[in-house]
Amino acid sequence: MKKGLIWATADDLARNRGKVIWLYRQILRSLNSPELKLNLASRLAKKAEARAIFMLGSEERSLHNIEDLIDSAEYSLALLKQGKIPKIIQ
Repeated sequence: MKKGLIWATADDLARNRGKVIWLYRQILRSLNSPELKLNLASRLAKKAEARAIFMLGSEERSLHNIEDLIDSAEYSLALLKQGKIPKIIQ
C-alpha cells in the first residue's frame, strides 16, 4: 500500500485479496474446533457473525480500515487457535 493515499487502488485490493480470503477460511475452520465449548446453534451463529464482518469489510475502500480488518482477523484467529472466543465475535 502506498504512503499518503487514503483510498485503496485496484492493486491494493488485489494484493490483499488472498490474505483476506485465507483469514476468512481459517476463522471459519477454527470455529469448528472441539476446543471451543459451543453447541451447534452457537457455532452456526458465530460463523454467521464472521461472514457478516467479512461481507461488510469486502466493500471497504479505505486503506486504514482494510489494515484494521486484517489485524482484527489475525488477532481473532490467534485467539481461536488457543481455544478462546474473541470479543469481536463474542
